[in-house]
Amino acid sequence: MEYPAIETVVASRWTEKYLYLAYWCKYKTLNTFHGEDTHAERWELWTRDVVEAFINPQPDRPTHYYEFEVAPNNQWLDLEIDLTNTKQPHDAQWNSGFEHATKVDAARHIWTVEMRIPVQSMDVQSMEPNTDWRINLYRADGFGNDQQRHLLSWSPLAIQNGSFHQPDSFGILRFTRSKK
Repeated sequence: MEYPAIETVVASRWTEKYLYLAYWCKYKTLNTFHGEDTHAERWELWTRDVVEAFINPQPDRPTHYYEFEVAPNNQWLDLEIDLTNTKQPHDAQWNSGFEHATKVDAARHIWTVEMRIPVQSMDVQSMEPNTDWRINLYRADGFGNDQQRHLLSWSPLAIQNGSFHQPDSFGILRFTRSKK
C-alpha cells in the first residue's frame, strides 16, 4: 500500500569505520514524546513517529541483529537483538555510540534524520567492498495503536502482525565503491 502524504526516502553511504543513513520523511502531524532529555535513550520510542534500521552484519546469524531508532525530536534508542533469547531478546544495555541529528521543516512538512553508526559497535572490525549485510528500514507514523498507524518497511514484511522483528524479511545491502 502506498501513502504519498508520508513518503519516505532513505540514502546510505559507508566508510571503513561507519555506516551512514539519511531519511527524508513527509508528515501530516508529528507524534513525539515531549519535554524529555534527548541525550538519554527513550524506551518504547517505536510507539510514536520514528525511523528505524535493523542491521545484521553477520548473515550467518539471522536472528541476531542491531536496532537503531530516531524520532523527529532527536530522541533515540539502540538495541542489540537476539531472538533466540526468548526471555529477553532486546538488550537495552548495549550502546553503539551512534550519532544522530534531526531537523523538522514545518513549512514543507518534512523531517529528516542522519545517523552515523560505528561498525565496530556491531562486531565488525572494518567495512570492505562487496560485503553483504541483511537490513530492513522502517518508519512508524501517526497516532493510536499499531493498527491505526502507518508502519512502513523498505523490504516487505512476510507477516502483517504489527512487528518489524522479522529477520526473514530483511533485504540485502551490498557495499560497493562508487565509480570515479
